[in-house]
Amino acid sequence: MASASAAVSRVKPLVVILGSTGTGKTKLSIELARRFGGEIISADSMQVYRDLDIVTAKATKEEQRQAPHHLLDVATPDQAFTVIHFRERALPIVSF
Repeated sequence: MASASAAVSRVKPLVVILGSTGTGKTKLSIELARRFGGEIISADSMQVYRDLDIVTAKATKEEQRQAPHHLLDVATPDQAFTVIHFRERALPIVSF
């Protein structure tokens, strides 16, 4: 039993921040990532697309430099990006 509890204690928590656009999720996620050495994975269905920064309230380049960000700007607006694509890219990031 000791080895199971040791393994659990090494697992990093996965924090999920949900909310409407413009409610401070980006600021909070950066603060938490910096404080705890975490990374940010965007699950926004539109922020995966390049060149839609203003429309989607995407983290600015300055904000992105403050903490590692993933799954931003990974597709062009004319490409389909499905939940399967998201899963394929997100799983390797969270599998530690």
